[in-house]
Amino acid sequence: MEPPAAKHSFLNNILVRLFSFAVLIFAARFAYVITVHGGSCDTADFCFFSDNLNPNPKLRNQLPTSSDGGSDPFSGKNWRRSVEYYAAIFQDLIAEGSLSPNSRVLCIDTPSGEDVLAMKEVGVVDSVGIFKKPSPPLVIEGDGLRQPFPGESFDFEFSGSGSLDRSPKPAEFASEICRTLRPGGFVAVHTAARDAYSFNSLLELFNCCELIRSREINGVDSSSSSPVLEILMKKKSPKFLALEKSTLNGSSVNKCSVPGYKRELVKSAETLIMEEPLKPWIALKRNVKNIKYLTSMVDISFKNRYVYVDVGARSYGSSIGSWFKKQYPKQNRTFEVYAIEADKTFHEEYRTRKGVNLLPYAAWVRNETLFFEITRDTSKTVMRNGKGGMGRISPVQTSSSHMGDMDKIQGFDFVNWLKSSVRHRDFVVMKMDVEGTEFHLIPRLIETGAICLIDELFLECHYNRWQRCCPGQRSQKYQKTYSECLDLLTSLRNYGVLVHQWW
Repeated sequence: MEPPAAKHSFLNNILVRLFSFAVLIFAARFAYVITVHGGSCDTADFCFFSDNLNPNPKLRNQLPTSSDGGSDPFSGKNWRRSVEYYAAIFQDLIAEGSLSPNSRVLCIDTPSGEDVLAMKEVGVVDSVGIFKKPSPPLVIEGDGLRQPFPGESFDFEFSGSGSLDRSPKPAEFASEICRTLRPGGFVAVHTAARDAYSFNSLLELFNCCELIRSREINGVDSSSSSPVLEILMKKKSPKFLALEKSTLNGSSVNKCSVPGYKRELVKSAETLIMEEPLKPWIALKRNVKNIKYLTSMVDISFKNRYVYVDVGARSYGSSIGSWFKKQYPKQNRTFEVYAIEADKTFHEEYRTRKGVNLLPYAAWVRNETLFFEITRDTSKTVMRNGKGGMGRISPVQTSSSHMGDMDKIQGFDFVNWLKSSVRHRDFVVMKMDVEGTEFHLIPRLIETGAICLIDELFLECHYNRWQRCCPGQRSQKYQKTYSECLDLLTSLRNYGVLVHQWW
C-alpha cells in the first residue's frame, strides 16, 4: 500500500504543473495583446487593465455602424479616435486653467462615454457621464434636462457631440447646468451654432454664466465632419447674480438697446418701398415675394419658446391660417399663437381653433373703455375675406359720449401684457394691423423697452391711401400720409428692429 505522503507529493506535482501551464498561457496571451494592440483595451474579449476602460457591451447594439465599415464602434478605430480627440481638447482646457486633475466633472448626454474615458486618461479621475441608457461604469442613467445630482455638484461640465443642439428644450438643458455647476465652475459646450444670432441666443440661455472664450475646432473626423464651435463659460458668483437681478428690477427695466448683431440683420432686410404705390393691394402681393424672413437668415434653435402674436387678427383665415401657418418659415418649431381681436364677430370662430389663444380686446396704451367708429359691411364676400361683421375698426376717442355710428369696446395695456407674457429668451414674431393705433403703440413699445422683446415685426401702417373703388381719390378714414408711415418704419429699422411693410 502506497504511503499517504507519496500520494500527497504526487498531487502537489500535478497542481504545480497545471498552475505553471496556466501562467504560461496567460503570459502568452498578454504578450499577444501588447504586441498586436499596443496595450490598448479596445479588444472585446480581453483587457488587462481596469474595467473603467471597457464600455458596457449591451450598449454596442444601440449605436450606429461605424464609418469605417465595422459594426462595433468600441472594437475599432472610431472608439479610440474619439477618446484621443476629446483627450486633446481636455488637455488644452487643463493648460488654460479651467480644468484640473482635482475637478469633479460631468459629461452630459454622452451615449458611449468616450469623453468620460478621455477625462480619466488625462488625469481627471473624478469624472462621470449621463445618458438615458447607462453604460456603467463610465456612463450612468440620467438626462440633461433632469440631472440626477444635487445643486452645485460639479466643478466642470461638458456638453459635446451636439447634445445641446439636439435638445428639445435647450433652456431647461442650460438651467440644469446652472443648477448643478458650482459658482466659479466652468462649462464647455460644443455646438454647430454659426451665425451671430444663434450664438448670442445660446449665451442668453446660460444667464448664470459669463463668456470666457469661443473657438472653432475640427470635429472628430476632421476630413469629413464640419468644424465645431467650442464655447467656454464660467458660472458667476451669487453676489454678482443678485446685483444683476436688482439692476433689472430697477429703473433700467424700461430701457433696451438693440445689440449690434441684430442691427446687422436689419441691413440685410428687403428695402422699403419709398414711393407710394398707386395700388397698395397689388404692392402687397409683390412685396411678400421680396421679404427676407428672419428665420431664412438665422438659426433659432436656441430660443426658449416660439410665439406668434397677431395684433388685430380679424378672422382666423385673415392672416393666421392663410399666411403664418402656411407661409412663414418656422424651422420645424411649434409656435404658441395669440390672436388679439376686439371685434365680437370673430370671437366664436376662435373657440373651435385649437392652439390659438384669443384675447378679445383692443390693443391700447392703457386699460380703459374705448369708442370706435365702425363700418357695417356684412356682404358674403367681405365675410369670406375675414373683414365682415362689424367691419374694420378704427379708434376715435376715449370719451364717455357716443357720436355717430360707434361702438364701445374694452382696450387693454398691450405693452404690459407683452412684458408679462414673453421673455428675451423667447422668439417672438408679431403682425400688427390696428387701424392707425400703430402711431400710439409703436412709440409706447420703444419708450418702455418692450420693443426689444420682438424679434420680427410685420406692420401695416394706415394712411390716406388711394382708393380701389374711386380712382384719383384718397381715403378719408385716416389722416396720416404715406410719408409719415415711411418715417415710422424707418425709425424702427434705425433703432434695430427687423420690420417689414405689410398691407
